[in-house]
Amino acid sequence: MKFYVHKLGCPKNDVDADYITARLVAAGHEPVANPEEAESIIVNTCGFILPAKEESINELLRFGQLKKTAHLKKLYASGCLSQRYGDELLSDMPELDGAFGLGALDSLAQAVDGKKTPHKTIKMDSRKLAYLSWKHRFISDDFPYAYLKISDGCDRMCSYCAIPSIRGHFRSRPLDSILNEAQFLAENGKKELILVSQEATLWGYDLPGKPTIVNLLQELETVTDIAWIRLLYLYPSAVSPGLVEYLADSNKTVNYFDLPLQHINNDILKAMRRQTDRETTERLLEKIRARSDNAVVRTTFIVGFPGETEEQFEELCDFVRDFRFERMGVFTYSKEDGTAAAELASHVPQEVMAERMDTLMTIQRDIAFEYNNSLIGSTMDVIIDSVMDEGVGVGRTYGDCPEVDPVVYVHAENITVGEICRVRIDAVEEYDIRGSKLEG
Repeated sequence: MKFYVHKLGCPKNDVDADYITARLVAAGHEPVANPEEAESIIVNTCGFILPAKEESINELLRFGQLKKTAHLKKLYASGCLSQRYGDELLSDMPELDGAFGLGALDSLAQAVDGKKTPHKTIKMDSRKLAYLSWKHRFISDDFPYAYLKISDGCDRMCSYCAIPSIRGHFRSRPLDSILNEAQFLAENGKKELILVSQEATLWGYDLPGKPTIVNLLQELETVTDIAWIRLLYLYPSAVSPGLVEYLADSNKTVNYFDLPLQHINNDILKAMRRQTDRETTERLLEKIRARSDNAVVRTTFIVGFPGETEEQFEELCDFVRDFRFERMGVFTYSKEDGTAAAELASHVPQEVMAERMDTLMTIQRDIAFEYNNSLIGSTMDVIIDSVMDEGVGVGRTYGDCPEVDPVVYVHAENITVGEICRVRIDAVEEYDIRGSKLEG
């Protein structure tokens, strides 16, 4: 049977979708790139925040229309939204033929086989969710990078976050499993590994011998043909001095610190249950800056958390102006069922949250433009993700992660996907950069 898997949500969800595809291929089904050719469609949903949930539902409704106009016979939902609200989806959406939570791949394969028509959500207890073998990974794109999941679940219990209730407690993926998949990805042309999880800094604490995230990075260094390793989702208060040193040293792991700080006001951080404070955060950032002039720090902030006052928001704005993050994202607070923050008083109006997000992103825009302008005239290594028709390569520096950070347009007569080339930075176009490949 021809099937199509539609990916939604974060890179961790993308990895899960690749596992779904691999399981269906192993069952003898054929993946197609065009949903209009598919007899079965699986929408791998996201259920993290309200906009993601709305997008997932809209995509399910959109694909449901293909039952009238194309070859589609069965439509299934999988992923986080199914894990969280699967029975409600089945009840409210007649277009839907089944809902499958996290890890229910065998049941999903049986449904596509036509052996089983579930009337309730099929899902596993989140405490029992394990990692699939690296052998079941499907490579669905030609990019030179791949996301590699190193853990799942979370124990932090931030008051605004529903992830622990969806994905369960933190579980490190065993080292051998990670290394095997890394080798598999390298053998299939991947040059950059991007390590994803709900929290990278805790990796290994629940494994025999209690290896650390630095131990994992050192092991991944030995994988032949991998040139760059990028580590995402560092919980600020758990970043050790050894990890700062390792990321700043000269090795395959790029000097890129992905630190979701979320806020800087102590009262807001306490209400968020972030297990840190402003002083601790500033010490960490000062340590990173003191260790390396070339470190790129990316962070995210939440504005409009319940009870956030104008004074607390201004404190955040001043902090962003003072520290000058190279890369930054901003989200408005999303009220999520079952979270402690949903029960708090003094919820900030939506229009005020939107204004605060615009204000903070305007401050960051000028900082990001200034940082990009500082690169003009320098030479940097750039990995080429794609090549445009006019012969211009589209790539990234070590300081840029796919999908969330700026790109570099590289002008060259000969340029190929996956190439890491030396580039002279010639110009800046707001967030994006243009440069010329240096031959030889």
